[in-house]
Amino acid sequence: MRTVFFVSDQTGVTAETMGHSLLTQFDGSQYRFVTMPFVATPAKALEVVAQINAVAQDSGVRPIIFATLVEDHIRAVVQRANALFLDFFAAFLGPLEAELGMPSAHASGRAHGMADLTAYTTRINATNFALANDDGVGSRDYDTADLVLIGVSRSGKTPTCLYLALQYGVFAANYPLTDEDLDGPDLPAVLVPYRAKLFGLTISPERLQQIRQERRPNSRYSSAPQVQYEVRAALSLFGRAGIPYLDTTECSIEEIASRILDRQRIERRVRI
Repeated sequence: MRTVFFVSDQTGVTAETMGHSLLTQFDGSQYRFVTMPFVATPAKALEVVAQINAVAQDSGVRPIIFATLVEDHIRAVVQRANALFLDFFAAFLGPLEAELGMPSAHASGRAHGMADLTAYTTRINATNFALANDDGVGSRDYDTADLVLIGVSRSGKTPTCLYLALQYGVFAANYPLTDEDLDGPDLPAVLVPYRAKLFGLTISPERLQQIRQERRPNSRYSSAPQVQYEVRAALSLFGRAGIPYLDTTECSIEEIASRILDRQRIERRVRI
């Protein structure tokens, strides 16, 4: 098993995201992941090098380092570790400086900090909105919503709303389709005025039953007949009402969110 270190002078989120994305291209390998954030001084960098070298010696295999280190002198220390060293800032800042004809700021923390207070506030407000308009409870402030996700329980509505809020500042609400909603011929009355904002999520009955069984084992809620009925009835409702929808069975939250924004042409208010 190869150890992978994510080393950053800030949170390490960028290094983790980009590193994981690259490693998905290599099937069959197993990794142990270690995140080492806030490596912002030479002393801290030396500690990191010592830990990485110890792993290399104990395992007999060079670790992999994905780094986002803005300061050249910190990067130079970590680069001396007995590991494959890949720094995203070093790879891209130089060519960008040459193309733009100006030096970079060499300021850490800008990607995930609060340098843009307006964008940060938008994300917080969108998250609060998603929580207040979750599962049809609370205010049901659909006038403010950019998007209203509908679907049966455990089809992925809540995590998708929260991801859209945190990542893009999108105001997303969700409404769970109950048996009463599914038994009727039309959309629930509360949703009719917002038809243009509606987007449906569906999921395979087998996967849905597995998820529900973990939550409420051996219940009607997680039974095969109930799950099959709900999925079938929801799809029928989407078709009758002309609601666009997405099957989430094989999709990550990131992919679900991106596909919804693309298909609904919803503007990303912020980007992180």
